[in-house]
Amino acid sequence: MKAMTLIQYFLNQLEKEAPVTRKMLGLVPDDKFEWQPHPKSMSLVRLAAHVAEIPGWVEMVLDHDELVLGENDPAPAPVKSNEDLLKAFDESLAKGIKSLQNASEEELERTWTMRYGDQVWIKDNKAEVLRLSLSQLIHHRAQLGVFLRLLNVPIPGPYGPSADEMEMMQAEPAK
Repeated sequence: MKAMTLIQYFLNQLEKEAPVTRKMLGLVPDDKFEWQPHPKSMSLVRLAAHVAEIPGWVEMVLDHDELVLGENDPAPAPVKSNEDLLKAFDESLAKGIKSLQNASEEELERTWTMRYGDQVWIKDNKAEVLRLSLSQLIHHRAQLGVFLRLLNVPIPGPYGPSADEMEMMQAEPAK
């Protein structure tokens, strides 16, 4: 059996994380968009929009060698409804997948830098930055799950049943 390339691995991971991410985003209630659990926390809509945009980071990393924050900050897609949120995610995911499909293994070895002015925040090879991006997707999706839980929205389990799904399974009458 031939070993998977890094490109194939990242593509596989992105495609595996996408359905549960989309399902989670689909649960974000429009009427709670401005809710936030703490003054230092993002609003629900900002967090959800951030989760939706992360797959598009793949394109940013593969198509550029540097992101200079404070100059050309990427603007999040305007989100006024759950439908907008899902559309933003679908577009972001499509960009990420397309960029991976067109990428080369050699490209992953190139250095990518994120800085704010002269202060370098990240400087690593593109493969590591893509790994970090996938980690960010999973991290912020979990954070979104906590926000939804605090709003009493039943959440899906990403890799098996959630506590909500277990309760529903236990409540179902035996057949």
